[in-house]
Amino acid sequence: MSKKKILYEGKAKTILEGPTPDTVIQYFKDDATANNAEKHSIINGKGVLNNSISDFLMNRINEIGIPTHYIKKLNMREQLVRKVEIIPVEFVVRNIAAGSILKRLGLKEGRVFSRPLIEHYLKKDELGDPLINEDHIVNFEWATRDELDEMNEYGLRINDFLRGLFLGIGLKLIDFKIEFGRYYSDDGNSILLLADEISPDNCRLWDVSTNHKMDKDLFRQDIGGLKEAYQEVADRLGILPEKKKYSNAKTEIVK
Repeated sequence: MSKKKILYEGKAKTILEGPTPDTVIQYFKDDATANNAEKHSIINGKGVLNNSISDFLMNRINEIGIPTHYIKKLNMREQLVRKVEIIPVEFVVRNIAAGSILKRLGLKEGRVFSRPLIEHYLKKDELGDPLINEDHIVNFEWATRDELDEMNEYGLRINDFLRGLFLGIGLKLIDFKIEFGRYYSDDGNSILLLADEISPDNCRLWDVSTNHKMDKDLFRQDIGGLKEAYQEVADRLGILPEKKKYSNAKTEIVK
């Protein structure tokens, strides 16, 4: 890790002081967590894979005209990004029923929604990231109505783009979580930027042919093979190629 001042220690990433006041460095760790970090293990190489996958996807999203905090990949584990004020709302875009919505609404896993569903969660670990609605967001001033509309629009555009990209490599995009931040220019105006990361840590991905899970649910559900699945996603995207292909074999987990 760079010998920089630590600004924030997250579950999967460490945020470090950047080379300029308006930048920070994201360091991708090998930590795997679930249930608000109640379950935790170290999976060697996970951070390297997520860094490269997020580098690839953030660049593609920038190219379709959606502004992001991403600047460049520095090394195998670090990215240089713009320093933003994170909006404390997580946006989850769902195409197919999976995860927490199953128990909450009594749905069967795999149900295809007629249109993408956007859910909002308050980004607050101590409260368990509760589900909130748009009135909460505006009334508690976590974001303005204009910001919320813009973030919802970005979420749907990102969903359309990623669905097509992943389908092209034989994967179904089940759902994904994104975050946004305010970047303040020299004149004091703020610009909304997509922040955090895009990787199998915050996307649910299933193989089109087999419905094998290729994301963090492998860890959440004790299926195993998380590193192999992440490597397979990277292989299909054409980054960090290895001859080894995906299997459901247990990944070695260092406690």
